[in-house]
Amino acid sequence: MKEQLVTLAATEDEWGVLVGAVGAAGLFALLIVIVWQVAATWRARMLAAREEQYKELAAKYARLLEDTVELQRRTVEEQRQTLDELTQTRLAVGSMEKMMREIE
Repeated sequence: MKEQLVTLAATEDEWGVLVGAVGAAGLFALLIVIVWQVAATWRARMLAAREEQYKELAAKYARLLEDTVELQRRTVEEQRQTLDELTQTRLAVGSMEKMMREIE
């Protein structure tokens, strides 16, 4: 009978160790899942923030591109005006030279 009690006690100790090991493994698995989810959430927030920065950068680039096109348009217009004025000046100087030659 004592042998049965000893065997029964040993079996209960083995079950206790098994339950403890399973409990510890479950706790570690839970902690791993929690850490994993926190990291995934953090990564998703970082990606969302980066996406927002890209959108802001694209909007800024679009504004700068519009400004550049407007500046180029103004520059071309000013160059045309300058060319017209230069042409008129050349014509005026040419007519003055012609008039001075006729006077001599």
